[in-house]
Amino acid sequence: MMMRDAGQGELTAIVGINWGDEGKGRMVDLISQDFDIVVRYQGGNNAGHTVINEKGKFILNLLPSGILRPEIVNVMGNGMVIDLEHLWGEMESLRAKGLDITPANLKISHLATICLPYHKTQDIYEEDRLGEAKQGSTRRGIGPVYGDKYLRKSLRLGDLLYPELLAKQAADLVAWKNLTLAGYGQAAIDLEATLAWLRRFGEPLRPYISDTGAFLDQAAAAGKRALFEAQLGALRDIDFGIYPYTTSSSAIAAYAPIGSGIPNRRLDRIIGVMKAYSSSVGGGPFTCELSGEAEKALREAGGEYGAATGRPRRVGPFDGVASRYGVRIQGAGELALTKLDVLSYLEKIPVCVAYEIKGDRREDFPWGSELAAAKPIYIYLDGWREDISGCRRFGDLPPAARDYISYLEKLVNCPVSYVSVGASRDQYLMRE
Repeated sequence: MMMRDAGQGELTAIVGINWGDEGKGRMVDLISQDFDIVVRYQGGNNAGHTVINEKGKFILNLLPSGILRPEIVNVMGNGMVIDLEHLWGEMESLRAKGLDITPANLKISHLATICLPYHKTQDIYEEDRLGEAKQGSTRRGIGPVYGDKYLRKSLRLGDLLYPELLAKQAADLVAWKNLTLAGYGQAAIDLEATLAWLRRFGEPLRPYISDTGAFLDQAAAAGKRALFEAQLGALRDIDFGIYPYTTSSSAIAAYAPIGSGIPNRRLDRIIGVMKAYSSSVGGGPFTCELSGEAEKALREAGGEYGAATGRPRRVGPFDGVASRYGVRIQGAGELALTKLDVLSYLEKIPVCVAYEIKGDRREDFPWGSELAAAKPIYIYLDGWREDISGCRRFGDLPPAARDYISYLEKLVNCPVSYVSVGASRDQYLMRE
């Protein structure tokens, strides 16, 4: 099946509508064949994109999903926070599977922030201190490094190009960070160990570092097609998500030009990705969460375990209230619906159409204590109870599956363009 022509959408973003783990990497891998460039514009290695194609199964935490297509240039934007050790390990892992990664097909912004080992240390200390009140951090240093970025106390990838200046900056930062960490009663961060880490993992990355904003601006001016890849989803956005149970960066489409280095450009197309049901990793309110046998059945059917951490995901029926909010916040003009095939085991499929809060029916997305008190109001749609993984046209789907898609479209006020019916690259269909 031929892919949709990108047409006027030379700058296109693929973003999450819900809590993350919607299948954005799978959609980027699928759609990227129509693009010249794929850009990651925020986040770190605290979440992962799982892609399955003819070469095998790949879990990408930092690298853009376009790295699996050799003809595509991949960019890691200035909005990212990058653990050098993790990135180098990810690159070496892909090389071991036969992928070619060079400065020609991977470019890292000189303005991206370095996530240092002491950021992970601080993250672990704080989650342990919080105990039962912990926020569900991945313990990979993402919150602390973003905090340091906005305190203007961080190293950037471009600093690796100036070793003498880097050493002086690192000394100042380690001395300051040890003041911060002293309150945890742990051993001080060692400067020499930090510098050795920077040398070991930073020096091999130096050829990949450049002014990616200038590269992208010139590419856009030349009519190149760029695909912007987000991490996590609208409900984990630092401003518009379920704060404080969010990530530490902006996961919305509007941030894509900023986090990529081209704030002077605007997006032409925004594709939102949402699952045919709900899933979440991390703490915070999750209104439609299942428990018991129903939870176990859905988790196992969908293979719902975090790509970055392996943690079991919280799962539940499709949440129309949260999804409608996510569509609005992302500004999505069309949707990709993933994992529809997972629901094939259900005779009746619950869909949350509203919340009940203190006896009142609510269709708008609430906040704070209201969200924590919300209870789902469900309707039940007919299931199709047959394997749909071989369907390649919308008309091939059972009538009940088509009705399910149409109902979700009306519920969230946005059309579905792509439907995923399996994990492999060819297991999808398009709405004409």
